Amino acid sequence: MNDVPFSDPIRLKLGPSDERKVASAWEAIECLHQQWPERAQGRTYRAAYRACRDALDGWRAPKHARRAFVKAARRAGLLAT
Repeated sequence: MNDVPFSDPIRLKLGPSDERKVASAWEAIECLHQQWPERAQGRTYRAAYRACRDALDGWRAPKHARRAFVKAARRAGLLAT
C-alpha cells in the first residue's frame, strides 16, 4: 500500500499552540486515530476515514479523500483559517 499525497496540505488547529499540516491520506488517517477529539467522531469522521482508506487502496481518488477530510475537520472545528 502506497501513500497518496493530497494536492494541497490541510492545516489543522488542534489546540491553542498546536497546529498540524496533513499532506496525504496516510497522515490523515494517523491524525484521525491519534489527535481527533472524541466529541467529533461522528458521521463525517467515519466518512473521512473510509475515504482515506479507499484512496490508499486505490479505490478512490485522492481529491475525494481530501474533500472528506476537510469536511470532517470543518465539522470538528479543527480547520485552521
